[in-house]
Amino acid sequence: MTYRSRLTFLIFIDSLIVLSAIYLSYFILHPDLQIYTIPTLFISSITLLVSHHFFASVYHLYKKAWEYASVPELLSITKSVTFSVITAAAIQLLINGDIYVRVLMIAWMLHMLLIGGSRFSWRVLRSRVVRQENNKKRTLIVGAGAAGTMVVRQLLSNQETELKPIAFIDDDKRKHHLDILGLPVLGDSSLIEQVVKEKEIDNIVIAIPSLSKKELNVIFEECSKTTAKTQIMPMIEDLMVGKVSVNHFRDVQVEDLLGREQIELDTARIAFHISDKVVLVTGAGGSIGSEICRQIMNFHPDKIVLLGHGENSIYSIELDLRTLFPTAKTEIVTEIADIQDRNKIFTIMETHRPNIVYHAAAHKHVPLMERNPEEAVKNNIFGTKNVAEASATFAVETFVLVSSDKAVNPTNVMGATKRFAELVIQDIDRHSETTKFVAVRFGNVLGSRGSVIPLFKKQIQAGGPVTVTHPEMTRYFMTIPEASRLVIQASVLGRGGEIFVLDMGEPVKIVDLARNLIKLSGYSIEEIGIKYSGIRPGEKMYEELLNEEEVHKEQVFPKIHIGKAANVDQAIIYNFIKRFEQMEINEVKSYLLDVANNRFINKDIVEVS
Repeated sequence: MTYRSRLTFLIFIDSLIVLSAIYLSYFILHPDLQIYTIPTLFISSITLLVSHHFFASVYHLYKKAWEYASVPELLSITKSVTFSVITAAAIQLLINGDIYVRVLMIAWMLHMLLIGGSRFSWRVLRSRVVRQENNKKRTLIVGAGAAGTMVVRQLLSNQETELKPIAFIDDDKRKHHLDILGLPVLGDSSLIEQVVKEKEIDNIVIAIPSLSKKELNVIFEECSKTTAKTQIMPMIEDLMVGKVSVNHFRDVQVEDLLGREQIELDTARIAFHISDKVVLVTGAGGSIGSEICRQIMNFHPDKIVLLGHGENSIYSIELDLRTLFPTAKTEIVTEIADIQDRNKIFTIMETHRPNIVYHAAAHKHVPLMERNPEEAVKNNIFGTKNVAEASATFAVETFVLVSSDKAVNPTNVMGATKRFAELVIQDIDRHSETTKFVAVRFGNVLGSRGSVIPLFKKQIQAGGPVTVTHPEMTRYFMTIPEASRLVIQASVLGRGGEIFVLDMGEPVKIVDLARNLIKLSGYSIEEIGIKYSGIRPGEKMYEELLNEEEVHKEQVFPKIHIGKAANVDQAIIYNFIKRFEQMEINEVKSYLLDVANNRFINKDIVEVS
């Protein structure tokens, strides 16, 4: 409020108070005032009004900062009101030859009460507003475009928000040094650290919906140099449908920083493929399997069969689906079974007669499988063979194997068994006239069981340090929804025998992932620390998705590649399956790695009928 508007406001309020005081005092004492006529009342009112403004000016009542009012200001009010009433008394005596003491005493009291009350209530109100303003987090908006201005407009209009916008940052030089909605545009993203320090910024909001993952990474890198909390505005599609409001910011997640845009599904084709069909998912209680089930439910299958070994996980996904899709007409059926139990698997296939099978059940933990190779073989190879052969026997239309990037040139048992499983289904595909068999490879899945992310989060919560095996260790990463969408899309694209691979962008250093997660958790690297624990048995420094013989550079679908693995003599595959029970542990490992890496030489081959 300017000085002129503030002065006008105070004069107006004081005029109302003075007139109210004199008239109230008259009506309070009216029965006792036969001589207090209307002309006398009018003259007294005018006198009191003029004298009040005069003495208010003398004692600077209109210049004081009432938000800081205390005893000296109260004394000034007392002097101004008292001398105004004395002046009115003098005028009464002069005109009427008498002073109406009781009227003026009541007027004085009302005058003091209302003038003092108005000034000190200003202080109380102002102090509350200031306190609220001081409690708000000073916020820097990254992005001065349509989204950024929309964010600021809502923050300014919403008194309940805890954020107070201070300034903009934008890489568009044409906007630099401009004021937008009263906030300055201070420069480009390279100045974020400097602006945060100079403006004492508590919070940063990234408000550029069009940012690519790489551009977001660059901006977050600048934000992470500061102590300010970094948030991101909601997705535009969520705003459009009213799911959230523009000021419902969320923390930046590790998934946001992956240098790859998410895969988009051919929803029409998938809906045609899945709608009104019977779908069976093995490993339905796992991270990937459960997300496949959620995604599938969007396409309205006739029945979905949730098959898993752990009763708690299967109960959990069943409850989840019924909660998320309360009006769905899809029949949800649960089956507790071990894929190594061949008879049970065949019985389930015969009972439900699925059209599509998504085989996500597997042992995936690399170090554990190194110590227990026989279990990896039983589950990943024999279990896959059981489900695949049951699918072929009961004329399933499509069988999709969830494989791994560790199946490429494997150095560990888990990867070798996954490659072996691919070979098994490719061999079955060659002999099947009714079922098409395909495999899907992808890298590490963020947030899945066995992923480094939950481990890192626990270590950060415990105060650190975060353990990384090697500073140069790299991996491909994707989100659980991405992995699940790829599996579903592959079931539509497959003609039989293919291995589908997602274009996963550039591999990520594990240590960089750890650093980002520490920063996103609100800590500095120094506070938590990073400790190198050394490469574990069976681990590779780098992962691959296709080896040189398998690479087909063209995409069969946006961001999906296809590869055909080299054929392996089926006698070699089934020789291992037949002899497995008699083989020593070391021999199992050796045989697996030789077959998976196509270096099978001088091995005894048992003819398989």
